[in-house]
Amino acid sequence: MFKKWEDIPDFMQCDEIRPYWEILWKRRLQLVLKRIFDLIIGGILFIILFVPMIIISILIKIDSAGPVFYRQERVTTYGRHFRIHKFRTMVVNADKIGACVTVGNDRRVTRIGRKLRTFRLDELPQVIDVLQGTMSFVGTRPEAVKYVEGYRKEWNATLLMPAGITSEASIRYKDEDKLLNGAIDVDEVYVKQVLPEKMKWNLNSIERFSFLRELLTMCRTVSAVLGKEYE
Repeated sequence: MFKKWEDIPDFMQCDEIRPYWEILWKRRLQLVLKRIFDLIIGGILFIILFVPMIIISILIKIDSAGPVFYRQERVTTYGRHFRIHKFRTMVVNADKIGACVTVGNDRRVTRIGRKLRTFRLDELPQVIDVLQGTMSFVGTRPEAVKYVEGYRKEWNATLLMPAGITSEASIRYKDEDKLLNGAIDVDEVYVKQVLPEKMKWNLNSIERFSFLRELLTMCRTVSAVLGKEYE
């Protein structure tokens, strides 16, 4: 449920976030519709995808040692931490032997993992997070805790809503790993160059929020996965 201004966390009660809160407060009924949509479509997709996810799980176990799921801690609504559900596409402890973001031709990515990433099949288990309410189909992609801790005040406005499986920023940065390829310090390039540009899209999405616009974003995501480029 969307909270009143005085009920949101103290670190979010600032002048930089207030305008975004006011926009969403006026459209809170659409936020309710958004949640109902997530529950209905999420439930249907879970049933449809259950068998395919079982097959993918078996392929992951055959391909490399380690768990089926990657459960890194991420941040969602009002700064709440949760462990995301994603199919593991990298070697065990990959985040301890490299950056939290992936670069092109990253050696940590497994053979089956590379195929899953190509079609974003590694994100199928996030339907579980949608049903649990920690994520939505559309919203700012959930960042790792260390990146959120370095957010500018205005960026925290993205925490007014649940993190999302896709977004306008995700569509335009679907090949983010290629942009980071060759960087000497991947984390530094991501924080100083990539993340600020993604946040422009994320904040713009809040300013223009509507349930119908989110449905359009979902359609654009499908097109992007199939190869269409967006500027």
